[in-house]
Amino acid sequence: MRQVAREFHHRAEQEDFVAVIDDTGSHTARELLAEAARLAEAMSTGEAGGTVLLQADNSWRTVAASLAVGLTGGVLAVVNRHTTRAEFAAAFEDIRPDAVVAEPSATAEWTVPELLPGRAETVLDGWTCRSAAGDRDVSRWSGGVLIGLTSGSTGRPKGVVQSEEALRYAGTSTIEINGLTRGDAVAAIVPLSSTAAYCFGVYLSLLLGGPLVLAGKWDRAVALRRMAEAEVRWTMCVPTMALQMGAEAAGSGILAGVRAITVGGGPMDRGALARAEKSLGTKILRVFGMSECLGHTSPHPDDPEEIRLGRDGRPFPGTELRALTADGAVAAPGVSGRAQVRGPSLFLGYARDGRVEPPALTQDGYFPTGDLLTTHEDGTVSIMGREKDIIIRGGRNIDITEIERAVAGYPRVARACVAAVPDEVLGERIALLVVTEDGGGIDLAEVTGHLDSIGLPKNKWPEFVYDIEELPQTKVGKLDRFGARELVRRLHARTPDPA
Repeated sequence: MRQVAREFHHRAEQEDFVAVIDDTGSHTARELLAEAARLAEAMSTGEAGGTVLLQADNSWRTVAASLAVGLTGGVLAVVNRHTTRAEFAAAFEDIRPDAVVAEPSATAEWTVPELLPGRAETVLDGWTCRSAAGDRDVSRWSGGVLIGLTSGSTGRPKGVVQSEEALRYAGTSTIEINGLTRGDAVAAIVPLSSTAAYCFGVYLSLLLGGPLVLAGKWDRAVALRRMAEAEVRWTMCVPTMALQMGAEAAGSGILAGVRAITVGGGPMDRGALARAEKSLGTKILRVFGMSECLGHTSPHPDDPEEIRLGRDGRPFPGTELRALTADGAVAAPGVSGRAQVRGPSLFLGYARDGRVEPPALTQDGYFPTGDLLTTHEDGTVSIMGREKDIIIRGGRNIDITEIERAVAGYPRVARACVAAVPDEVLGERIALLVVTEDGGGIDLAEVTGHLDSIGLPKNKWPEFVYDIEELPQTKVGKLDRFGARELVRRLHARTPDPA
């Protein structure tokens, strides 16, 4: 954050420019720097830097706070407003911040005064900065500058610690792949409280030195209009957002001026994405990445559709991605295996007890992602799903990703998610949540008729179909598989067994 903040400050000294467009209007670079200076003073105890835990919303406040932290040599940790009190307490324990910046209601809900006794000041047009006295040692983060929370398998949030070198590499790679130039406007329509959203929203925008277009709450009509009016050249979103914007655009080509939309973080169907990009008038790039290794694969906007939408790109220059078979050998092209990655955007570790806990890497420095991967002869890759994304029906493992992709290929299906329901005899049975394109409803017979027509084996057909308005989503807009499993179980409990 320090390098990019200094660069931003230098450019603003030479010439003022619009740096943020959000729900409240336009904000210039110098206006943001003035707010950053006031926040830095409020956080100060006579020592520079410190670890600052920020309620990151999609407004100018997140950018101003980033500049304040960067220019004082601090470390920024970001958290979502919808974080529960228990989740916040766990994050606070792992990060042990020197200051917390949030709106007053969040400060009260998270009991910040109890967790962080100290002085409180009003900053960022009505928000509260509470900071503690005492020494501030950012060296405990081993060179980290950003901590973003991601959900763990145990349900406890994990603080992913990233260096500025990793942020810069991921941002620069994305800029080069998409042909962006200095001063270009980019949009951030996913919540900025995740590591990836922050990197490819705030940080990438600061690198470009152009407007960052934001929307406080997800509204596809607002997002489309604002991006078109601001002449946005690129944005990143999750599949649900891309498909919803495609439906809203209704073939108008409203985003014809956008170089590309990068899409990742959930199940993706080539046909559905192709319909969305045609309606929007831009190109969609299907990518793979994670908080622990930012970005790390992408196709090029000029690639053919079968590569852009049918696969998950190719590794960024300098990043290595491999698949391992069950015996530990590197899988040949076309063979699925457990994904491992290493490269410049690999994280430093997880935040634990106020410092970095190094990641568990292989002896040669690869990080196991938990995904199943297939590489191709041309250097592109396909993510086949999570290692644990299986249903065990009658002792047989069934890959839910294969079913979801098959169902998503049906033109009437907008989005689909497979989850298991318990069964006394078989252990688990297959259930399907479906959002239709026209909202007209869909039943089991229609779904299985499609699966039969494309040759999906009958043992992989869903046995229950639930037509819903929208799939459960996480706080950053991704598919919430835990929420989907819970919803399926509730719906199943109220549904008679067709057998």
